[in-house]
Amino acid sequence: MLISTKGRYSLRVMVDLAEHQSDGYIPLKTIAERQDISEKYLESIIKLLVKGNILSGLRGKGGGYKLTKSPDQYTVGSILRLTEETLAPVSCLEPGAAACARMADCRTLPLWKELDRIISSYLDSVTIADLMRRSSEGNDYII
Repeated sequence: MLISTKGRYSLRVMVDLAEHQSDGYIPLKTIAERQDISEKYLESIIKLLVKGNILSGLRGKGGGYKLTKSPDQYTVGSILRLTEETLAPVSCLEPGAAACARMADCRTLPLWKELDRIISSYLDSVTIADLMRRSSEGNDYII
């Protein structure tokens, strides 16, 4: 499993919006500048988050994006599942994967299943609120 820039940037955007919730809707340009992400690339990430009902958007003057829930209601796992094709450590555990002919005799399958469970469990245990707390300690978070 390798988390892409899209996944890492989506988490940065979520933390940014969570830290500025009281500002209302935040323009895409503002987020892009604060996070040093190109606006064009950020648009594709925001589109996924809006489609997944993670963010809401408002067009026009005073428009932008904001969280639809409080930061403690978003898990890192839920956000990464929207932006990444898979979080599975091996292809046979990807959602919708065809059953492997060797599955019944595979000596390593239990290892991969447990790793997949641990990864999912951990990512689902960390919230955006947790990332905010961690960043405020040293104000030096990098995702």
